[in-house]
Amino acid sequence: MSVTLYYGSGSAYAWRVWLALEHKGVPYDLKVLSFSEGDLKTPDYTALNPRQRVPTLVDDGFTVRESAAIMEYVEERWPQAPLFSKDLRERATQRRMIREADDDVGSKVGELFGAVFAPPEKADAAKLADAVNAVKTEVAFWEPQIAGDYVNGGAVSAVDYTLYPHLAIIGRFRLRKPEAIPADLFGPKLAAWMDRMKALPIIQKTWPPHWK
Repeated sequence: MSVTLYYGSGSAYAWRVWLALEHKGVPYDLKVLSFSEGDLKTPDYTALNPRQRVPTLVDDGFTVRESAAIMEYVEERWPQAPLFSKDLRERATQRRMIREADDDVGSKVGELFGAVFAPPEKADAAKLADAVNAVKTEVAFWEPQIAGDYVNGGAVSAVDYTLYPHLAIIGRFRLRKPEAIPADLFGPKLAAWMDRMKALPIIQKTWPPHWK
């Protein structure tokens, strides 16, 4: 078996696939691509992923792209250590949460990223404040959804591995703009969940190198 994950350090979408492979104990080869050096635009990588995005998974010559689709593939290809519930309705809820984590959390965190890391000549305090408020509103929506030690209860699932990478990068934002990112951005349940997630060996093993 030959499995290769094409990964970009700091990408929430690539990180969750890496976590899924580690969670299931799947042997793989990790290919780290550099955004700044144009690795995603090379002819070889474009042949694998015409949209020039990460992640891309290659399993014995079969290529899968788009992180949600890869997560589903990994779940079915290697059924050990399930990432999704076996219950139909619980699984539907998990898929809904994953979609919301990407479409709602991910998009708002992306806007905050743009505001925090804007070059000095494009810095906009009002835009930054609006982006912070949008993220705060969104994470407040998740606070009551934490059902136990992890989002869906007592076991880590695909939802945790999807949501956490989107939120973990906010710690980097706070280092860059400590005056703009409030300390109480996360409610108590979400903050405790973030701490539990960060303490997991699998998170420490896959922590983006340039964040250390």
